[in-house]
Amino acid sequence: MLYIDDKARGVHEGYLVTPITKAELVFGLNAAGAIKAVMTGFVITFIGSLLAGVGSVFNPGILLGLSLMILLTSLAFNAMMFLLMVRVEDPLVPRATFGILNTLLFFPSGSVYPIQAFPKWLQFISRVDPFTFAVHGFKSLLLKDTGLIAVWQDMVYLTAFAVLAMVIAVPLFKRTL
Repeated sequence: MLYIDDKARGVHEGYLVTPITKAELVFGLNAAGAIKAVMTGFVITFIGSLLAGVGSVFNPGILLGLSLMILLTSLAFNAMMFLLMVRVEDPLVPRATFGILNTLLFFPSGSVYPIQAFPKWLQFISRVDPFTFAVHGFKSLLLKDTGLIAVWQDMVYLTAFAVLAMVIAVPLFKRTL
């Protein structure tokens, strides 16, 4: 969304004429979005934990796990949106798309209902849904007081998802004015 907003304002011309590669541009734009998402994620996690009375957030091991989960979740979702919006010109499209995707990916994630209760076709969707891995990781760390050993698979999936989305986005990225 950052790049599309910059495009709408004409700011993107400044960094499109620099001698950096498309890959550096894609990774830089994703890193900038992820940094903002990580800061927001920390604030929401800590305020939410305090309001809910979840004291495990102050455990150093849990805090490390939460930090990694927030970072990887931010990277994965930012990369997913960048991949989906790499060719979009209109700044309103990503906002509407993100709202729809947020809703569509939230429900099969297991955050409201257990995945085992879903029909088989929805269980398949939840197995590839990055929200599922983020929800499982955060639930495990915050509500079950588990350590990194319980969420390493979630972290691996989110990392692989982010890398794959960025690798696919690089050749699709247009470096033209």
